[in-house]
Amino acid sequence: MRITAIIALLMLGLLWLAGASAQDPNADVSVAAGEYHSIDAMRRGEALTSEPAAAPMARVENTDRRRQRAWPEQPPTIPHSIDGYQVDKNANRCLLCHARANAETFQAPMVSVTHFMDRDSQILAQISARRYFCTQCHVVQTDARLLVGSTFVDVDTLLQASKER
Repeated sequence: MRITAIIALLMLGLLWLAGASAQDPNADVSVAAGEYHSIDAMRRGEALTSEPAAAPMARVENTDRRRQRAWPEQPPTIPHSIDGYQVDKNANRCLLCHARANAETFQAPMVSVTHFMDRDSQILAQISARRYFCTQCHVVQTDARLLVGSTFVDVDTLLQASKER
């Protein structure tokens, strides 16, 4: 009985807070002409009372051409489609081509030696369980527009520029 009363009081408090923030001119939600508008980028300016149209899906670039990395130590992006690949505790489809034994046959880059290290930096004979789930770090290359610009310049470009000066 007490727990029900506490939950009811918490719910009333949350409802009160939601109403207060809608009236606060400095809050993330503002009231205009009886409609609530959010400044949330996911809604893209659409009113809270309507459902915005879905943003177009980015297309996977299936060119098998590796992109330059955007920052030091960035995991390489995947230059091909991985639709239907099984990557779970029972199997890892990526290792069919990228494992040490098969990389040359499939002309695929072998996984980095860092994937064979345990948490104590000891080299293992097999891929470390910490690095087994590829899509935890590696993503498929798409034609999506950049959300944030980057001014990253790799060290080779910096060295070349300093030589030219």
